[in-house]
Amino acid sequence: MLQLSFVGGLTGEYVDFTTAQHAALAMLAERTGTELSDARAQAIVDGMSALPPHPEVPAALARLRGHGITMVALTNSVLAVAEAQLAHAGLRDLFDDVFSADAVRRLKPAPEPYLAVAERFGVAISDVRLVTAHAWDVSGALAAGCRAALVRRPGVVPSPLGDQPDIVGPTLTDVVDRILAG
Repeated sequence: MLQLSFVGGLTGEYVDFTTAQHAALAMLAERTGTELSDARAQAIVDGMSALPPHPEVPAALARLRGHGITMVALTNSVLAVAEAQLAHAGLRDLFDDVFSADAVRRLKPAPEPYLAVAERFGVAISDVRLVTAHAWDVSGALAAGCRAALVRRPGVVPSPLGDQPDIVGPTLTDVVDRILAG
């Protein structure tokens, strides 16, 4: 899915995340010789809207919000999916806004989504901090001029190339502690 989305961005042929998900499933089914009906593919893609948060996430986000920090969920998912994901996880009320990279037709890690968030809120890009568990997202945010924090969950490895996030922690709670201490 990421490969298809990123190739679209690199070649100038925008591919939204939902389309990339369906295409990736079709490719995987063909590669493995698996029968995949349209209904089954849709059920798998719809499952993305019903993922639970990691256990510490609600309390950690509530702490940030309690300190008056403007919080925006910036996602590559289309807006309807992002809103459904956050609502299902019980997190939507913890964010001031939800911004889909689909609105600028350039997916992260391209600079446009990060820059659009700064513009929407009337702040300098250097005042935006991305918090993520994806090294590629950190790279994109830093290249756009944001600050970044990496939640280094098991299996998450920071990129050995380029600028590095100034905050790294194993859980969102650890990252929030460091943000609030700074």
